[in-house]
Amino acid sequence: MGWEKLSILGRSKMNISVIGLGKLGAVMAAVFADKGNTVHGVDVNSLTVDAINAGRAPVQEPGLDQLIRKNQRRLSATTNCAEAVAATSITFIILPTPSDASGAFSLDYVLPQVRVIGEALRAKKNFHLVVLSSTVMPGATGDLLRPLLEETSGKTCGQDFGLCYNPEFIALGSVIRDMSNPDMILIGESDPRSGQMLADLYGQVCENRPPIARMNFVNAEVTKLSINTFVTTKISYANMLAQLCEQLPGADVEVVTAALGLDSRIGRKYLTGALGYGGPCFPRDNVAFARLARQNGMEATLAEATEQVNRRQAPRLGELILALLPKGGTAGILGLAYKPATSVVDESQGSAVAQYLVAKGVPVAVYDPAAMENARRHLGSGVTFANSLHECAAQSHVLAITTPWDEFRSLQPGSLNTTLGRPAIIDCWRILSRQNFEAVADYLTLGVGPRQNAGRLIESAVV
Repeated sequence: MGWEKLSILGRSKMNISVIGLGKLGAVMAAVFADKGNTVHGVDVNSLTVDAINAGRAPVQEPGLDQLIRKNQRRLSATTNCAEAVAATSITFIILPTPSDASGAFSLDYVLPQVRVIGEALRAKKNFHLVVLSSTVMPGATGDLLRPLLEETSGKTCGQDFGLCYNPEFIALGSVIRDMSNPDMILIGESDPRSGQMLADLYGQVCENRPPIARMNFVNAEVTKLSINTFVTTKISYANMLAQLCEQLPGADVEVVTAALGLDSRIGRKYLTGALGYGGPCFPRDNVAFARLARQNGMEATLAEATEQVNRRQAPRLGELILALLPKGGTAGILGLAYKPATSVVDESQGSAVAQYLVAKGVPVAVYDPAAMENARRHLGSGVTFANSLHECAAQSHVLAITTPWDEFRSLQPGSLNTTLGRPAIIDCWRILSRQNFEAVADYLTLGVGPRQNAGRLIESAVV
């Protein structure tokens, strides 16, 4: 098996069931329906099912509400998994696989539904394809899911039904675009017929005809983990460069990484010296990769170093804020979501910095355009939740921009707090104009040597 170009053939419409209507599953169901397929979504949460059937998005994701309303005729939802499998020819499983205490991915949500799917397959006469899209540890699809499906269905995988491992490579906030225009399609297949059936579906779903990689289960499972952990390594490398540049007068990490990215062996994506990675995937995938290596008698040196560098980013920024904060001053954090265009705060750098400062006894004000509700649950009462960008700035004597939301570009010097002297801005993602602020504030960015950072020098504050 190997690489091939996604065919534009595969245009026949299909009946599809999607098990799990969370942040990815709901979008997957809507995207499939938008391409003319009949889609039956399944979720144990009746509120989620009711939302889909009423034409509403059950989760926050740009464009999802409109996509679901547009395709109400082809998209429905139910809590009955067996009925959905019986009515369709392809079933996608996109359920949570949370990390366990060892860092491995748990199948506690997946295996019970696989059992239900297998029992439903027992009554089916036609070939049915089961597709696992959740991230799992290598070996899970072939060693756990396949025998369970065969046991509960009484049928043979590759003959009576098919099984594929087909993880998504998406980012929250751009899931619709990423699913419709993926860089690649990854398929781990039980047999050629199953892999081709899935490739045919993507032939009519994808708008950009991406390349497709077809292989066995374990290679696909390793590939999924490898892609995300390679990306995190690039991020941590860029952040290591940023820390180095901060010690060298005249150095600028943005200039350095821009040149690095021109080399085709390296590339520009994810090579921005700023803050660390976060979210529901990158941190745990890196930990799982390290766990996999150790389990197989290897030293997970690179994966562990990547994680160590990432864990240092929030304390590093926190110490810089403390060094700049006047006595009795308040620290402001702009950005609590782990990235723009999402409300998810899992492992976000902004939230981690806020927690670090609170633990040091510092008054902290925070604001995010979309993540305030989630941040309240995550941060509790230890911080002040501002109602707007400008309210947060008005309360803060040192203001750090930790998520590069477009809204933050509208910050004006007049919003800054000058009650305790000259305020400071730490523009981690370099989204503001230095010229607009350096007359009234100490404007600093990460990854820039001390001569180029206006105001107080930062080399002694960076750890």
